Amino acid sequence: MKLSEKKTVREIKQGNIQTFERVFRDYYEELCYYANRYLKDLDLSEEAVQDVFFRIWTKRQSLNIHESLKSYLYASTRNKCLKMIRSDKMADKYYEYAKHTAPQKVSTPVDELNAAELNRLIERTIRELPGRTQEIFRLSRYQGLKYAEIAERLSVSVKTVEANMGKALKLFRKNLDDYLRVI
Repeated sequence: MKLSEKKTVREIKQGNIQTFERVFRDYYEELCYYANRYLKDLDLSEEAVQDVFFRIWTKRQSLNIHESLKSYLYASTRNKCLKMIRSDKMADKYYEYAKHTAPQKVSTPVDELNAAELNRLIERTIRELPGRTQEIFRLSRYQGLKYAEIAERLSVSVKTVEANMGKALKLFRKNLDDYLRVI
């Protein structure tokens, strides 16, 4: 790492907000475009990059950068994007599974019983969610709205929508994990 980058990292670790803001301004736009290659959604890409910078600032005292600052920012952005994609794919997997096993044309009594049990489990999980989280989950998964659309409709930030979806998905993973392992 170059001497100037070491100084920059040291200043951020010491809580120098001007240095942090300079790094933010220097890299924000290019990191958003980079994130968009993964997420294919500019709002989510901006959210990912903002989260990377938020985490850097909140964890600044334990910041440990061995390579270049730029490499660290790109790697952190990539990791955040991949985490968002995995989280979204897991929810979609559960949703698609439930949609295809829901009582439609169930061929055997065992299939019918499994589908009914899964539907009860899904509905129970949704009812366990706090009111706002439940509303955000339904808008996302049942109405197909993007996070930015939900945020606008409910007059909340995209970050709030993401946080609530994270809570919902965590509860779904917990409640449905055992069920899917058995099947």
